[in-house]
Amino acid sequence: MSGPKLSFDQPNRYIGQPVPRADAQRLLMGRGRFVDDLQLPRMMHAAFLRSPVAHGRIVELDVAAARSMLGVVAVLTGDDLVGVVEPYVGVLSHLAGLRSAPQMPMAVDRVRWQGEPVAMVLAQTRAEAEDAVAMIHLDIEDLPVVVDMETALDPDTPVIHPEFGSNLAWTRTVNVGDVDAALKGDGITVVEREFRFGRHTGVTLEARATVAEYDPAEDQLTVQYSGQAPHMMQFIFAKHFGMAEENVRVISQDVGGSFGIKIHTYGDEIAAAAAARMLGRPVKFVADRYESFMTDIHARDHVVQGRMAVTKAGQIVALEFDDVTGIGPYSMYPRTSAIEANQVLNLTGAPYVVPNYRATSKVVFQNKTLMCQYRAVGHPIAMAICDGLLEEAAAAIGMDPVDIRRKNLMRDDSYPCTSASGMKLDDLSHQKALEKLVEMMDYTGLRENQARLREQGIHRGIGFVSMVEVTNPSPMFYGIGGAPIASQDGATVRLDAGGGVHVSSSVTEQGQGTNAILQQIVAGVLGVDIGRVKVTTGDTRTTPYGGGTWASRGAGIGGEAALLAAQALKEQVLEVAAVILQTQVDKLDIAGGAVVDAVGGGARMTLSDLARTVYYRGNELPSDMKPELVATRHYRVTDTPFVFTNGAMAAEVEVDVETGFVRVVNFWAVEDCGRVINPRLVDEQVRGGVVQGIGGALYEECIYSEDGQLLTTTMADYLVPMAAEMPDIHVAHIETPTKTSILGAKGAGEAGTGGAPAAVMNAVNDALRPLGASIFQMPMTPARVLTALEKAGR
Repeated sequence: MSGPKLSFDQPNRYIGQPVPRADAQRLLMGRGRFVDDLQLPRMMHAAFLRSPVAHGRIVELDVAAARSMLGVVAVLTGDDLVGVVEPYVGVLSHLAGLRSAPQMPMAVDRVRWQGEPVAMVLAQTRAEAEDAVAMIHLDIEDLPVVVDMETALDPDTPVIHPEFGSNLAWTRTVNVGDVDAALKGDGITVVEREFRFGRHTGVTLEARATVAEYDPAEDQLTVQYSGQAPHMMQFIFAKHFGMAEENVRVISQDVGGSFGIKIHTYGDEIAAAAAARMLGRPVKFVADRYESFMTDIHARDHVVQGRMAVTKAGQIVALEFDDVTGIGPYSMYPRTSAIEANQVLNLTGAPYVVPNYRATSKVVFQNKTLMCQYRAVGHPIAMAICDGLLEEAAAAIGMDPVDIRRKNLMRDDSYPCTSASGMKLDDLSHQKALEKLVEMMDYTGLRENQARLREQGIHRGIGFVSMVEVTNPSPMFYGIGGAPIASQDGATVRLDAGGGVHVSSSVTEQGQGTNAILQQIVAGVLGVDIGRVKVTTGDTRTTPYGGGTWASRGAGIGGEAALLAAQALKEQVLEVAAVILQTQVDKLDIAGGAVVDAVGGGARMTLSDLARTVYYRGNELPSDMKPELVATRHYRVTDTPFVFTNGAMAAEVEVDVETGFVRVVNFWAVEDCGRVINPRLVDEQVRGGVVQGIGGALYEECIYSEDGQLLTTTMADYLVPMAAEMPDIHVAHIETPTKTSILGAKGAGEAGTGGAPAAVMNAVNDALRPLGASIFQMPMTPARVLTALEKAGR
């Protein structure tokens, strides 16, 4: 007989409460366990010579002088890794037609982007390694450079991979309904705009870092890894080094931010692990900030031609756009560089009823740093296209931007349904979120204040976005090809003899508080003090197999696995307790670290006494009883590709028309991420995402010269928002639990990043509209704002 199930309708001591993070004190005391803290015996430090040009043929690579430098142990080139590392190709089968050339960790014969690793020096210290790098002689014959993605497919543009015949990596078209007929309908207003999204990257607090150690006696490779998906990387190292997977251990402990940047395969990290195997000594590589800007994946580099048709009453009748994006010379391995474009096709217009929808995306090769998946993959582009066009359409027909959303957003009672692109949607609350947002921000009062300020020459604008966020991806999201990417997660929950509980989970802690919510879930289910719950994550040797942390899945998938394992353990505990106490299971529960009467709550025995009986005095139990006091469960989403979170956001900005500077005055976000496990963590996840979104909207951009030289390689050149640039960010919640799980949790980690750019862009255009100006290029820098005003004759 099963014991009592957790009821979410009753007050819970932990689930739904703003419990402080258990690791906060440790981290604030400087006791984090980061990769760069590791110091192993006989450890070597790696430094890389990187290509100084975007495209060229290696004529000469002379490392003799470097090998003779003080402290140098070895110098390896791309040729040295041929036959040691199997080349990798960044394609997946569910992206039909995606192509990419094989990649090696370091360049062999030819370089294809500035910053590509060419040679690796291994020395006793990092300083000695860098000194030796400076002594390497590299002669490169320049080759034609492909930089502009808009001309990458032109007949006279050089082809980066001649075997492909063109620079096209992938293309896809979605065509639903009859867009052409809808655009020609009577009484239809059509708005057309060109959107430009600048390249930017994730500036993680901790740079990419790895320490690789090889034990030849056991053919055991151990990689300490500042990343997000240990089991995926275990497979990659095993496959490409020709090792058995069980002989590879990948450990990810504390990670100072990832944002998707650290979920990919980087040549320098693979080369470091290869060197550890070849030389039999540990190797450490930590990217400096300059290397990070040049080699961490970039994202968001899109040019979109979009148009929307609406009736006089504001009903959307058609949405169409063409998107082109450049991804560098390869598709990134193993997640692929086409996913962002695919997400743009899938997510644009998703919150709205759009009867006619046509969209095409072209993904092209170019000689720049590789592009791939970064926090809120494709969302900022998708939301900006639709909501930008929607607010332009509202202005064109003289309709309020809130009213036009009320007319077109999917009704809260219309689920389950599908979006225009065919995405399955359920358990969403677009209309309710919009109404809560309007009330929270005092929309009427803001408009009245906006009008008063305009009379004083102060130009404020208010912009909105209604959005969805992809969370909890199912196994159908990633196809076979490249490397296996698990969409399931596992958790093991164990009751120890002292009454403490240990949780081992396949999700990883990236600074977002995953370990804290796992504690809350397990403590809530088992009725123990949260301080008695310890969590282990990020170690392929000791944790169940799973996907790790990506796509806002830690709570919804990892948390559900922990819930199921904790419930199974609770049933075991109560079955043992019922035998010891000679009663029935359904008459017992657990609270305060003890087995108690289900009715009345009287304590019967502590969990410690029960566990000690099982572990030490098994002779006191019936001979046919074999209690484990440990349970492992795995969880995956089924029957739908994703579980969607939805939200409504608004920004208030002030534009200085003399300088072009944009100041975000206020920001509001209403989020429906299903069941909220920890309101404090969710609010800060939303706020952190909004900050990143504002960065992309106003400040951050990776700028290249015409010959493919990255010009923004320091924090002085690449601007990120700081405290002084941040507005008050007001967060509120609606809870519509997903029916796909018991816990009902969706994800919340990427919504702010995905929605904030559109809200800010719409707010800037709302401020500029009375002046006859508009801007649809991000980041909206002062120079670009002034150019827009100049074009309008201001």
